[in-house]
Amino acid sequence: MHPTASSHAAGPGHNHRSRQVLLVALLLLSLASALAVIRSSHHCRQLYAQLQQLEADQWYLHEDYGRLLLEQSTWASHYRVERVAKRELDMQPPPLQELKVVRQ
Repeated sequence: MHPTASSHAAGPGHNHRSRQVLLVALLLLSLASALAVIRSSHHCRQLYAQLQQLEADQWYLHEDYGRLLLEQSTWASHYRVERVAKRELDMQPPPLQELKVVRQ
């Protein structure tokens, strides 16, 4: 049997009905695709905003780290340690004859 003959045998309403089903299916698929694009775009915007916040946090942390390194070097400077030892702890360097050099 020829394909067109079978479609005529089913009746003219069958062809119209299958086109309607196909049209509804395509419409639903297009709608699902549009919703997926919207969801993906929204998720992308959220991730970009989060990235910008993390980059700002990183910049502040880097700045804070630099400040802390400077503060550490100030507190640990040889001059400051010696001054605190003399003024606050009343320490004095030993006389030269009491110094011993240890070599490895």
